[in-house]
Amino acid sequence: MTTDYKVTELFCVIDEFCKHFNAENAGNLLEDNSGVKRRRCQASLSDSEIMTILLYFHFGTFRNFKHYYLFFIKGTMKSYFPKAVSYNRFVELESRVFFQLMFFLNLGAFGRCTGITFVDSTMIPVCHNLRRYANKVFKGIATDGKGTMGWCHGFKLHLACNDRGEIIAFVLTGANVSDKNPNVFKVLAKRLYGKLFADKGYISQKLFDFLFEDGIQLVTGLRVNMKNKLMSFYDRMMLRKRYIIETINDMLKNTAQIVHSRHRSVSNFIMNLISALGAYCFFDNKPKALQGYCIEDTKQLSLF
Repeated sequence: MTTDYKVTELFCVIDEFCKHFNAENAGNLLEDNSGVKRRRCQASLSDSEIMTILLYFHFGTFRNFKHYYLFFIKGTMKSYFPKAVSYNRFVELESRVFFQLMFFLNLGAFGRCTGITFVDSTMIPVCHNLRRYANKVFKGIATDGKGTMGWCHGFKLHLACNDRGEIIAFVLTGANVSDKNPNVFKVLAKRLYGKLFADKGYISQKLFDFLFEDGIQLVTGLRVNMKNKLMSFYDRMMLRKRYIIETINDMLKNTAQIVHSRHRSVSNFIMNLISALGAYCFFDNKPKALQGYCIEDTKQLSLF
């Protein structure tokens, strides 16, 4: 798929969503009663153009956003974005599309639960461990946590995906938050039903009971020191399909670049993360558990 076609596809989908979003929210915004006059000037770039620029960066062509914006958006794609503002101004405009982008992810990009769900978490370091005491951008926000790859100073991304490799929900926490934390699953489990497959790090009777009350069966492997128990052949096979969620984490880190140490503000870190999740939804090489298995469209809301 050519670059021009992909940018056009992204813009058309996002722009159609923004039209519906603005129409639904017209007249429902809270008024400022402080009496202070504020300028409400429209930016040169529309919200859909800003969102398109943010998402396309995560398709793996560029490794540095500033270089991507200056030489690709304002250079190669100048005819597509003739009113592109300066780089510093664009960084200021990113935060204004936060709510639109979050609604777009949940209503138009993320998939829905199919009864087969995989869950996992991955560390997102914000700096090297040796520099964690000198980091000023995330001081008081990032935490120290230990994962399978060792200690990390930063955050932890909890993901839930279906058997088609589509992200269903995500939660961002500190690196020291346990995978079995019930508060994490209060968010992840809102859209889930059926069976939830996880690794041995999620073994917890308390978590099993918490999910079972909502009609969700937690299926995990057994530790070496645990008594053996009968497990259906289907559950054993689906546990082996957990490579799906691990592949998604790998694609988010190595292709969508959710991990780097160049963040200069917390808001830019958040925008980089959610735009990477949105870009993944348009990847053509998403992993699947069952090849040749087809179900109905899994979009949360048909807007297009």
